[in-house]
Amino acid sequence: MKTMRTLLLPLVAVSAALSILWFVHRPVPIATSNMDQVQQEAALGGYRLIDIATLAKLYQTDREKILLIDTRQEWEHRAGHIAGSDNFPMEPTWWARWRRKADLAAALGPPGDKAIVFY
Repeated sequence: MKTMRTLLLPLVAVSAALSILWFVHRPVPIATSNMDQVQQEAALGGYRLIDIATLAKLYQTDREKILLIDTRQEWEHRAGHIAGSDNFPMEPTWWARWRRKADLAAALGPPGDKAIVFY
């Protein structure tokens, strides 16, 4: 039994070390530009991107059909924002998105027919 533990512990340690090394050095696709990165993240998250012209048209014609969420910090929102937008400060990290997921769901309310636009 002692021999089994003596052999098992180094095997577990080596396996853990190899797993960590693989995770840290695994190949990750690198975006060639910021827009490429935005498009990749949108595709992974199931989001649809719209351009400024489309947003301007929606804002001018069907303002009631969009919910604008300003994800910048509060002081940035106070300095200037799109009229009618709600401020929901969000850091651009997976940890912040995970940590504030419930807060965001509460802020957005129940699903409806409005398009939600984050900026």
